[in-house]
Amino acid sequence: MKIKAVIFDFDGLILDTESVWFECYQEVLSRYEMELTLERFAPSIGTHGNDFIDYVEQTIGKPGIGRIIDQEVSVLHQQKMQLIEAREGVADYLHTAREMGLRIGLATSSNRAWIERFLGRLGLREYFEAIKTSDDVSAVKPDPELYLRVIDELGVKPEEALAFEDSLNGLRAAKAAGLHCTIVPNPVTSLLPFEHHDLRLDSMAEMPLGAVLERIIIQGRL
Repeated sequence: MKIKAVIFDFDGLILDTESVWFECYQEVLSRYEMELTLERFAPSIGTHGNDFIDYVEQTIGKPGIGRIIDQEVSVLHQQKMQLIEAREGVADYLHTAREMGLRIGLATSSNRAWIERFLGRLGLREYFEAIKTSDDVSAVKPDPELYLRVIDELGVKPEEALAFEDSLNGLRAAKAAGLHCTIVPNPVTSLLPFEHHDLRLDSMAEMPLGAVLERIIIQGRL
């Protein structure tokens, strides 16, 4: 077995947007006298859907209030995101992957305008040969379509690709597509019930990319 490609998630993995979203929802919902716990917020990470907003509306007891809250959270999130930087080790992994001749892709449930904005600001856009977003698929994570489209564009088989994810929905998408998957949770996703991943890191700075690939290859031979 040989790993020929590495594919990265974006939100929460490259950029810890998830912790910022959680802080923003907590701050805004407190104005409505609603307390938000990490345990209740975490399952919604890594996908899109109305379940969380439905929960908010039911808890507050005001139909339609979810849209207003979303708008307030988005304004606050934009303010906080102006100062955020890439997670530790991300740039090193991308640089090493390119030096090793690996194909590099990105699979995200976010839209293209969102991720292009930050990849450009962080100086990371040039590393990615294939980028698939919610604009490119009929279903986002945990559906495997994003990963299937990325490996198709990169020209590699599922077993030749290693995904890096921070969320349970992302892990499920990568595994459903047949990829290996290393999870690198952030503070918001660290308590999620991850299962069937190939490796877990607290940070990409914890282990060099070469060592990660060796570990995945060895496991694949067992």
